[in-house]
Amino acid sequence: MRQKRLSLLAVLLVMFACGVVVNAQTSREDAEQLIRRGNERYTRAEYTAAIEEYGRVPKGAGEIYAQSLYNIGVCYYELWRTEDAIRMYRLAIDARQGRYPKALYALGVALKDAGRASEAKEAFGQALLTSGGKHAMAHYMLGLLAMSEGDYKAAAALFKDAIDRFKDRFPASHNNLGVTLAHLGRLSEAEREFEIALRQADGEFDEAAHNLKLCRSLATKAQAASLKVVETSAGLNK
Repeated sequence: MRQKRLSLLAVLLVMFACGVVVNAQTSREDAEQLIRRGNERYTRAEYTAAIEEYGRVPKGAGEIYAQSLYNIGVCYYELWRTEDAIRMYRLAIDARQGRYPKALYALGVALKDAGRASEAKEAFGQALLTSGGKHAMAHYMLGLLAMSEGDYKAAAALFKDAIDRFKDRFPASHNNLGVTLAHLGRLSEAEREFEIALRQADGEFDEAAHNLKLCRSLATKAQAASLKVVETSAGLNK
């Protein structure tokens, strides 16, 4: 008799477990559907409506919940609500126990926009750390911050790293590398970088064209102050 009861208990446990799997699967599908609906709103620039959709994703949705927090942050950023964006990015990062390179990068961008350079540098550094050093745009933004501090040698190294890790053409980083090299007095190398930037942009890059023309006329690195830096970043993809 006892053996039968144990067998029945095992059957009930299996049935209960299967029910949990089904419910979990349903919950995940619901969360993914909310993300898709939010994304559709986002692509139509309906940011407030998108926030409402993302906000319905439950905490129990795991990584999807972290994604929803990040997406809300992106919407706030598009609405120029930078402090709200910063808050949501931090929540998204916490939801992933600090390992969320995309959100860390977005946090750095928002902090930089808010004039909080030291915090931005930390966020970009964490984006690099958690991505295994592969986040090209974090290298790029750290390069911009190094330039703003007058550390052209560090900036040059960071722009080179960004170029090496970017999977496509990166004319902005070539342009800025050229600017840093000119400041370091390496004018022939700078000229080559401006040429690459212009070529990669199919000739449609006013700053690089200006810099190339000016670089060819520079006699000393002191004249490099007139060169144009490009402060650009990749879109914050959801």
